[in-house]
Parts: sequence; C-alpha cells; structure tokens
Amino acid sequence: MADRAALAAFLRARREALQPEDVGLPRGRRRRTGGLRREEVAALCDMSVDYYGRLEQPRGPNPSEQMLAAIARGLHLSPEERDLLFQLAGQALPRRAPGGDHIAPGMSRILDRLGDTPAQVMNHLGETLRQTDPAVALLGDQTAHTGLARSSHYRWFTDPGARLAHPEQDHAEQSRLMVADLHSVYSRDGRDSRAAELVDALNGESPEFAAIWRERPVLGPHCATKRFHHPQVGPLELHCQTLVDPDRSQRLVVYTATPGTESHTNLRLLSLLPVM
Repeated sequence: MADRAALAAFLRARREALQPEDVGLPRGRRRRTGGLRREEVAALCDMSVDYYGRLEQPRGPNPSEQMLAAIARGLHLSPEERDLLFQLAGQALPRRAPGGDHIAPGMSRILDRLGDTPAQVMNHLGETLRQTDPAVALLGDQTAHTGLARSSHYRWFTDPGARLAHPEQDHAEQSRLMVADLHSVYSRDGRDSRAAELVDALNGESPEFAAIWRERPVLGPHCATKRFHHPQVGPLELHCQTLVDPDRSQRLVVYTATPGTESHTNLRLLSLLPVM
C-alpha cells in the first residue's frame, strides 16, 4: 500500500535538496530560498504542476510506474532513492539491469549543462540512455532502438545505415574500435553476461565482426578524432571526449571541434537545427 504522507515528505525533501544549478537552471536574483520550486520539478518530470503539487500535499492519485520513473529522472534520484520512491508509492521495485540504465545523478547534472553541445550518456554495451538535442541532430535518436539493436556495436555490424554518417575510408578503423571496446567489456563481465549475448549474436551474423574478434584487439585511446558528413551542415571533424563513471559502467561522450575550423562553424550550425 502507498504511504501518501511519507511519499509527500520524501518528494518535498528531495526537491528542497536540489539546487537550480544541479539541473542546469539559472538561480536568478529573486530566489530567496534554496531548492527547486514545484513548477520547476514538474517541468523536469514532464508533468503538470497541479499533478505534482497534489503528490506533495498529499492528496493526489497513486502515481503509475511511468510517472514514478519520470519523477526519479527529474529529481536525479540515485538507484537507492528511486527504490524508496517506488516503495512509498506502493509499486514493485524497478528491475536494475546489470550496469544500469538509471543514469548516475552526477552524469545527469553534467549533461543538463551541455544543451548546446552534442553529448550523450551510454552504458558499457554502447546503448544510448540519453542525448542532448544536438547529439540527436548529429547521430539520430539512438534511444529509440530496442533489443540487441540498442547497442551501437550491434548496429554497426548489422545495419548498413549505421555507417552512413562516417566516411567509408574510416569504417575499418571504427570496426576495430567497436570490437576492441566490446572485447574489453566481455573480458570483464564473462560468458553469462549481456556482453556475451552480443558477442554470440555478432559472431553468427557478421563475418567482419567474427574475423576481427578472433584477433582479440585491445582498446586504444578513447578520445580519437571522428569524422562525419552531415547531410545538412556538411563535413565535421570532431574530438570525442569521454567521461567514465566506473561505478555504473556509464560514459558521457561529448563531441567538440577546434575553434576557427570549418568543423567548429558547422557544429554551431548543427546546434540550431530543429530536432525531428
């Protein structure tokens, strides 16, 4: 059963503990108290102010699993805090996948500050968990895939469309990097892991993957320059910077360009494109 009073108190406490700068919002001169306002949290959770306000009073309906998940994301809850949220709402605890699809709060706070930059959070299997709008404009909506196709490793070797954004002369090197990355994860997680499931599927579906896999390539630098050809803004030569959160096997990938270059100009144009 839901404990409405405890749920309301928990939501108020978490809202008041968050600062505007934690979620990428300006503090403003007229803000007299710490924490976020209800309307700010409602916007972060993609729900109405009235609905969220009734949860805090407490006089609202029992929130669904989808609404609770949205609240957990909006309030940047840790996995343990998210479990408590579901427990107080009388819902079954959400499953925690190995490696976790729940983005670490620190990663979320950094990503919130990169709204004008192509950036995305990925897990250890190359599955994109969240993207900025410029990242969607550059790479497409990589969060929309399901099944094995959630993994960029899998798509690279099974979907020809996954390679269209990169010059053909770069494909061989990118293939080796993909295999080396997956080999590193497989070596760590073992044969009963999701990485092993990906390896088995790719060995059966892609002769190219199987040939490189037999060589057991070792992963090199994570910050290699990547070349793209965007159909609307033209060529881009971008530096790929990676911030790794070892506790949750997640990485924040940020694409930047050298100031004064054609790529830097095109990257600025990319941030102005509407997201479809």
